[in-house]
Formats: sequence, structure tokens, C-alpha cells
Amino acid sequence: MKKTELLLSAIFLPLDFASVILAGLSAYYIRFSQMTVEIRPVIFNLQITDYLKLLLVIAVVWTVVFIFSGLYSINRSKRLRHELRRVILASSLGLVLVVVYIFFFREWFSSRFIVLVGWLLTMIYLSVIRILMDVIKHTLYRYGIGVRQVVMVGNSQTTDNLIKIFATQLSLGYHVIKRLPNFSLETANEFADYIKHHQIDEVIQSDPNLSKAEILRLYDFADQNHLNFKYAADLLGAKVLRVEVNEIGGIPVVEVKKTPLDGWGRILKRLFDIIVSLLLIMLSSPVMLITAILIKLDSAGPIFYKNERSHKGGTFKLYKFRSMRLDYCVGADYSGTDKALQYEQQLINDQNTKDGPIYKIADDPRITRVGRFIRRWSIDELPQFFNVFCGSLSLVGPRPHQPREVAKYEGHHKKVLSIKPGITGMAQVSGRSDLSFEEEVKLDVYYIENWSLLKDIIIILRTPWAVLRPRRVA
Repeated sequence: MKKTELLLSAIFLPLDFASVILAGLSAYYIRFSQMTVEIRPVIFNLQITDYLKLLLVIAVVWTVVFIFSGLYSINRSKRLRHELRRVILASSLGLVLVVVYIFFFREWFSSRFIVLVGWLLTMIYLSVIRILMDVIKHTLYRYGIGVRQVVMVGNSQTTDNLIKIFATQLSLGYHVIKRLPNFSLETANEFADYIKHHQIDEVIQSDPNLSKAEILRLYDFADQNHLNFKYAADLLGAKVLRVEVNEIGGIPVVEVKKTPLDGWGRILKRLFDIIVSLLLIMLSSPVMLITAILIKLDSAGPIFYKNERSHKGGTFKLYKFRSMRLDYCVGADYSGTDKALQYEQQLINDQNTKDGPIYKIADDPRITRVGRFIRRWSIDELPQFFNVFCGSLSLVGPRPHQPREVAKYEGHHKKVLSIKPGITGMAQVSGRSDLSFEEEVKLDVYYIENWSLLKDIIIILRTPWAVLRPRRVA
């Protein structure tokens, strides 16, 4: 680890601690400023000395939260946008702890304004620090300060590409000082003499066609000479980047992990679904009540429509507000299903706007007047919060499809069935119904392989904009 990297990483902790203090003081003085007091008079007594004592405790607790959230992990390759996401998640977790504290010790603190403004300012200050430090780091790299001296091993197109990237993108902080076409015994001896007179930080094996003996020799050489060892993944390596190594009978066995939604990830996502879906049910209950009344007044039939959808374990009943005339509803729970299916198939043949195994009927004549409105604003999907609460659906996940659509899936499409489907998802917020099926699958697979709770929160926050965006109602 370069001294420059260690210094830049170590300086974050005291800066973050100071940022929390500064954000708290800023929120305090904003609350007691004349402009704010005129808008909302102060009805509590909070002396600055008492507030500072409490603020110091909060700053310490938040810094501990930042540590466990990975804000200070030393990773040269981490990207700024990922760091900013961690800042938001860690600051929000700190806010939750403050809210819990206020709940139990309300007589000590009464201003929700200071709490919320302090939280927002903390995220802003921490983000500004990281943006500035990122600029400083890349500037230092451009001037050759803190740059890693690299030896490339390989004679492949990948090697050529990496050398070109390092030479043109100086802000990455890598400088290739030597290239070895292979790592035979003769090359290893020459390299051993070379490192006696040159400063080298790491070795990158960038040729997947090197023999096993050469790769092991290179790894051992790097280990013995205290050099960082990296390698460019081949086709298989690119597919199995998420692995877990376990020991079985003294033999290390590598397990390829399909998704982070295993173990605690799955538990955390389920708890998140229960809490948020219950909250959304309560918030949307007035809208659902009004919608139910309008559906009854507009056309004969039940308020809710139940349709069979597929998931990993089989099928489940998906609930929606009914948006079609009753005689055209397709499903085992509705009369006239055979006739409705025939008519639907005719519409699919004539008016389908989708490619692949799924369909979407343009200008669907079966939709009622109220149905067209609730579909336009996705109000028909509100009952799915009950699906989420009961566990058959998730808030975020791949779009649930009907068994007859899933039956037409190709092999690589079935990856989306490996987790619970969702009300919204990466595909929905990236283009709603405008994406092709293949594009949806690619986005859903990326989500499955790179899931995080923060990603779920971001998708949920982006969903209202995706709903409000103009689109055609089928």
C-alpha cells in the first residue's frame, strides 16, 4: 500500500467526524435564525452547551456507524458513485439511531427540524469531502505522485488494452514499467535481477493463455517478493466473480455465489419488504378505497383481479384492481375464460407491441374507463403491497410473468426466476414498458448478481418518476 493512499484514506475519519459536528451546528443555527423563527417559532428550550454535549455523542456514534458501513475501507479501485451511495446509506442509518434515541429520551430533544436538516447537511458535507478528495487523488496521479509501478505479464490483446488504458488514463494511477511475454524459468530469473534495481508495486497477469505452471510460478514469485498480484479474469472468471471459499476435508472448495441474496441478504430484504409494504398499505389505503368505489360504479364485477404468475417455487396469485370488463378477464377464477382467452390471443396476434415470450396489447379495447386511468398511474398495482406483505412478492425484483409466458423462456431467461419477483425493478425504472424483453432480462440479471439494500432503496425512490413519465396505456 502506497503511503499516499494510506494518508488519503486515514484523513477521512477525522474529516467525517468534523463534518458531523459542523452539520449539527449548522442545523442548530439555521433553526434559531431569524428567518426560520419567523416561519416557525421555537417552542422548546435547547441551550447550545447542552446541544454540544449531545452532538459530540452523536458524532462518535455516527463515526462508528461509518466504520461498520465500509466508508473507510482501503480500496484503490472503488468508484466515487459507490462511495456516495455508502454515504447516503450510512448517514440514514445514523438518522435511524438518532430517531430511536429521541423516542426513548424525548425530554432531552424536541426539534425534528434540527434532526432532518442535520442529516441532510451531513450527507452533503461528507459527499463534498469525497468529491474533493477524489479530485485531489486523481490530480496527484496525473503528476506521478502515489502512482503504482506495474509489471504486465502476458502476450494477449487484453495486455495490449490494459497498457493502453494505463498510458492514456493517468488518473487511474498505474504506470507500466515493464512487460513480460510469459513467465518461464528464464523470464523469472531475469525478472528477479530486474526488481533489485527498480521499484515495483504489483504484477498483473493479463494473459489467460499462460500455462498453469507459469501462473503458479508468477504467483509464488510475487508472494516471495512482496508484490501485489492481480490477474485479468478469463471468460469463466468473468462469470464467477462472486465466490466463496470453504474448506472440506482440508481441501479448499470454491462455491460460485449466484446472488448476494443468500443468508442475511435474504433475511434483510424480507424484513425491509414487510416494514415498507405495511407502511405503504397504510399510506395508500385512502386511494385504494376510492378506487374500489369507482370500479364498482363503473362496471359490474369484483373489485380485485387475481392472476396466476410464476416464481422460482411455482406459481402464486397476483392481486390487482380490476381494469377490464368482467367477461374479458382471463383466469381460473373467472367465467367465460375460454372465450376470453381466444379473444386475447386474437388481440396478441393483431396488436402486440412486444418481442419475445411476453406480450403487450396496444390500445386494448377490453379496458374500462376507470381501468384506463388506474393503469396510466399504476394505481391498479397498489393491492400488490398485500402480496409483498404476505411474502409471495417483493417490493423490488424482476417483473412477474404468467406461466404461459414463462413456458416460452429460453435457457438464459430463467435466471430471473432465481429470486422473488417484484412490484418495481431495475427494468421498470430504466424504461418502463419501452424496453425489449432481452433488455429487461439483462437489467434483471444485473440486479440479481449485484443486489444491495441501497440499490432497492434507490429503485423505489426512482419508481414514482417512472410512473409519472408519459407513456401509452395498453
